[in-house]
Amino acid sequence: MRTPRKVAVVAHARKTLDGGLDELRRRITDHGVDELLWYEVPKSKKAPKQVRKALKKDVDLVVVWGGDGIVQRSIDVLAGSGTPLAIIPAGTGNLLATNLGVPADLAGAVDVAFTGKRRRVDLGKMNGEHFAVMAGIGFDGAMIRDADRNLKDRLGKLAYVWAGLRHVNGEAPRARVTIDGVPWFDDQASCVLIGNVGTITGGINAFDDAKPDDGWLDVGVATAQGAMQWARALGTMAVGRSDTSPFVRMTRARKVDVKLDDKLEYELDGGAREKSRRLTAEVIPDAVKICVPAQSQAPRQEQAD
Repeated sequence: MRTPRKVAVVAHARKTLDGGLDELRRRITDHGVDELLWYEVPKSKKAPKQVRKALKKDVDLVVVWGGDGIVQRSIDVLAGSGTPLAIIPAGTGNLLATNLGVPADLAGAVDVAFTGKRRRVDLGKMNGEHFAVMAGIGFDGAMIRDADRNLKDRLGKLAYVWAGLRHVNGEAPRARVTIDGVPWFDDQASCVLIGNVGTITGGINAFDDAKPDDGWLDVGVATAQGAMQWARALGTMAVGRSDTSPFVRMTRARKVDVKLDDKLEYELDGGAREKSRRLTAEVIPDAVKICVPAQSQAPRQEQAD
């Protein structure tokens, strides 16, 4: 892989990791880049504008500093562009980085950006917006909404579980799920999850066989209601395969349609979105190139532009 000569950094200014953004700049310049473009944003939703600026300047690499929110917002712009993404996992969950084996330390993540491989991965696209980890509605959406920044700062991943437990006694809405045009589920569901990787919100290993480059989305419906059933379902996920739980049903699809009786918030890669009664998701194969460790075993990798 040739060394990127023009690099853009898009950084969530409120996120921290090791020596911070000053160390990030130093470590990037140690790799002898010709031009470094630097964009800092106060929140994730400000990132797409800066990523578009970087693409217009024909950068060789976009380095994103922050958590899953800013990574998802950036990927939504980078999808289909051919410009690779390097993740510096400075957030709380860092789900995509974890699933792809990107180191959690700053030095290791920068090393992957410049000496690792570039892996082509699929993305999901829900209601017109790309996601790399998962989309969810129902109980999962409630977890995201209530795990606010202060709670996540104090509890980390446990914030999602703590927030979610406040919603387990609510009545589950009815969901109609169609898989590739075929009716698949029509009943009460406490959450519907659509995953591109195995480990999702809260560090839960929900989709045991999911791969981000297999051309499929993994779909799960949880029917657990009440604290006891949810405890059993999460316990099964912790010690065995998720699909062995009596409260979980799973399959795979290239396109998923979800219809709900009532509007509910949904989430993309840990970020809450507006309420909706209808969700449509599809897989976009080979949508983006992401820097991963050189020893990563991936069937579709590019070592040169």
